[in-house]
Amino acid sequence: MTSNLLASILKNMYSNTKTDKVAMIHLFGIKYAKEIRDNNININEILKTAEMPVSYHTEISKGIKLAKYVDLKNEYKY
Repeated sequence: MTSNLLASILKNMYSNTKTDKVAMIHLFGIKYAKEIRDNNININEILKTAEMPVSYHTEISKGIKLAKYVDLKNEYKY
């Protein structure tokens, strides 16, 4: 998975929720932690491409750290 594709997914997740925007950023980190880690993708590059604030780096990082402790509900797996 490329950083461009991840940026598109992040922007879509963030834009398509009326509430809980920060939770969607955490969810993105949880859901795509393996892809980001395994492919050494720079989080700031994802954010820049998604045209989102670099300050969200912290929130994505939190999601990545939580990924090993969290099981996603079926509605968020795909």
